[in-house]
Amino acid sequence: MKTYVFIFATALALSFLLGLVTVPLLKKLKAGQSVLSYVKEHESKGGTPTMGGVFFILAASVVALIFCDKGGFRPALVVITTGVAFLAVGFTDDFIKIKFRHNEGLKPYQKILFQLAVSVIFAVYAYVNGYTSVFVPFTEIKISLGLFAIPLYITALIATTNCVNLTDGLDGLAGGVSYVYFLLIALVIMAENGNAAADNHAVISVALAGAIVGFLVFNTHRASVFMGDTGSLSLGGFVSAVSILSGNVFYIPVIGIMFVVTGLSVILQVAYFKKTGNRIFLMAPLHHHFQMKGAEESKIAAVYKVITLAAGLAVLLFI
Repeated sequence: MKTYVFIFATALALSFLLGLVTVPLLKKLKAGQSVLSYVKEHESKGGTPTMGGVFFILAASVVALIFCDKGGFRPALVVITTGVAFLAVGFTDDFIKIKFRHNEGLKPYQKILFQLAVSVIFAVYAYVNGYTSVFVPFTEIKISLGLFAIPLYITALIATTNCVNLTDGLDGLAGGVSYVYFLLIALVIMAENGNAAADNHAVISVALAGAIVGFLVFNTHRASVFMGDTGSLSLGGFVSAVSILSGNVFYIPVIGIMFVVTGLSVILQVAYFKKTGNRIFLMAPLHHHFQMKGAEESKIAAVYKVITLAAGLAVLLFI
């Protein structure tokens, strides 16, 4: 356990130090984000530097590569490569937004195609290398998915990356929920397994949690930098990849319940509006609804983290 504490602290420190260098650099490069005009509460955030995901993902990846056991290094490297691949998609999206000074980057179909390509490669790798056995939440049962693993993993990757991306709408929200998720999934992995590969998934998760906390120093309300799609898509990729290769794909919607709620709120809002012309929420995703009801950003972020923590602790009680 001391090793994991050291990993967390090292990733946090490295992320913080990289942030001290990166945030002023992003400001100097005028890498500011254009803010959607219909989110009135966010008008003052226009021009805040984005792409902060670069420095905390870099910190987490470096620390994870250093501490991962070489006995199970290949799957760990696949997880990190997958997370970085999604970072590349997000970085491209953010770069286009900054270059052309508007809030539209890659076209939706372009983003989905890139995500699909990464997801298919990952899912095929997982199937070919035998990562098809998964734990059933709240039981001691483990089942084999067989060929069904491929479409399930592709769906999990795309759904999770986009749900995490949608959650990144308030200062400290996506980062806060994500670091709690990674700490909890690390505990789940440690409770379930004892082999080198499983331990490496825990190492990556703890490194990510620490790096995100270092990032939150700059991102908690009022944020001096945003993670951008660079960070949110990468986090979604890491959430999925770690959970899938550790056999915990079905825990994603359980521990990541607030990611699911966020994504569903958008789907329901759009579907209901198209059918009736009315809205269920004042604004979607759900965190904007609460914001328009008068809740402070920091309070919304805190509640989301508490719910994530409660879901994770409930899972741990049954392992």
